[in-house]
Amino acid sequence: MDTSVARPELLLVADAVAREKSIDRDEVLEAMEQAIQKAGRAKYGHEKDIRATIDRKTGDVRLSRWTEAVETVENEETQIPLHIARKFKPDIELGGHLIDPLPPIDFGRIAAQTAKQVIVQRVREYERKKQYDEFKDRVGEIINGVVKRTEYGNMMVEVGRAEALLRRDELIPRESFRNGDRVRAYIYDVREEPRGPQVFLSRTHPGFLAKLFAQEVPEIYDGIIEIKAVSRDPGSRAKMAVISRDSSIDPVGACVGMRGSRVQAVVQELQGEKIDIIPWSPQAATFVVNALAPAEVTKVVMDEEAGRVEVVVPDDQLSLAIGRRGQNVRLASQLTRWDIDILTEAEESERRQEEFRRRTGLFVEALDVDDVIAGLLVTEGFNTIEELAFVAPDELAEIEGFDDSVAEELIRRAEAFLLSRDNALNDKRLSLGVTDDIAVIETFTPAMLVQLGEKGIKTLDDLADLASDELIEIVGETAMDEETANTVIMVARAHWFDDAAAPEPEAAADADESPEETGDA
Repeated sequence: MDTSVARPELLLVADAVAREKSIDRDEVLEAMEQAIQKAGRAKYGHEKDIRATIDRKTGDVRLSRWTEAVETVENEETQIPLHIARKFKPDIELGGHLIDPLPPIDFGRIAAQTAKQVIVQRVREYERKKQYDEFKDRVGEIINGVVKRTEYGNMMVEVGRAEALLRRDELIPRESFRNGDRVRAYIYDVREEPRGPQVFLSRTHPGFLAKLFAQEVPEIYDGIIEIKAVSRDPGSRAKMAVISRDSSIDPVGACVGMRGSRVQAVVQELQGEKIDIIPWSPQAATFVVNALAPAEVTKVVMDEEAGRVEVVVPDDQLSLAIGRRGQNVRLASQLTRWDIDILTEAEESERRQEEFRRRTGLFVEALDVDDVIAGLLVTEGFNTIEELAFVAPDELAEIEGFDDSVAEELIRRAEAFLLSRDNALNDKRLSLGVTDDIAVIETFTPAMLVQLGEKGIKTLDDLADLASDELIEIVGETAMDEETANTVIMVARAHWFDDAAAPEPEAAADADESPEETGDA
């Protein structure tokens, strides 16, 4: 018996929805099938496995109940014992299905409304999936759209058949758009969220400036010129570092263009944002100097471990190097990824003199020498008493004005000072109660042991209870790194494991008794 009902209008509706929403026709028909299934289960029982199919050519709708053949029935509504199923279908195998056609249902008002909701929901899901698939691989592109509406300063931008979000804080300051205005922006993120996929746009992202130049400068688009870094203060100023793969092409000149035509096109799009285009350099010091343009730099001192760089500029260049409200040095720091400290030549000279006086005073006090000898030692690069104590005598004797006897005497005094200082620190360590178990750990200097004692770390157990960051905080970051701190703490904890492995005193005594002694007892 044919229980199908011809509904050719379903195919027409599916075709219309597919065209309007730009989704696949089969996906619309699948949504319709699910809607009919839901209505069928409402009529014949929600527990039953009711399935609907729509013929893709004729529009015939077939409704059927599926029952699975199993060894042991767990759900009587959807399962049937295999031996009973074979009475109806002799060739059925385990896991197969009996398919019983059902008469077509007459959609009432509620059933039709439910089916409509299912279809609308599924079509919306397909639209969202299609939107996510379309934009997920377009992060980093510039896109043109039309402002559709504004909500609390955030703009919904129509991009094709989809909508994208351009938040207020992603707009260049002082710029505004009204509904219907065309806007160009940068896709910086695409995320799937509970309410559907969201496309996030920005006009302040550094990538927006880089992509604008790629559109204006053919050499960047072709890969001859590469943009290595960009930093922006949106709407005010930006810095861009570029490098050319072809030595015959000037990267800065190519980006500026004839009479500044190329850079001006980008400046106009960015609401008059001033753009400094600088040559990138693999040498960090050179790159920092370039990044601080237009200020002149006379000296650069790098501290690679701390990621900091000190830059010395002429006194009249200080305000230019720092920029209005620190803008120039801030952008240069973001561009180079170095923390930049700027000093004038006068400040640097004063600091250098103060450092010279401090080191000279150290040698005068520790070695009991005059300012001339102490000054010569500092000039030759000696910074600490330890450096002097461990230098070779002949190397020290090479200093002008020194001879072998002077060199040997200076080294002797340095060694005596260190010995006296260490003895004093050791006495203080003992008075603080820091045990010898800690003192024998080679990593610790006498000064560190005193620091531990002052913080109440007196025994191996006290030391073992510390975390690495706590130990570093006590002795100082310059004196110990995290790896060394972890090693020291593990050494302090070693006795815990030794104690755990040792037998209990009573058990050890029992083990020492001989069989004869036990028998006599």
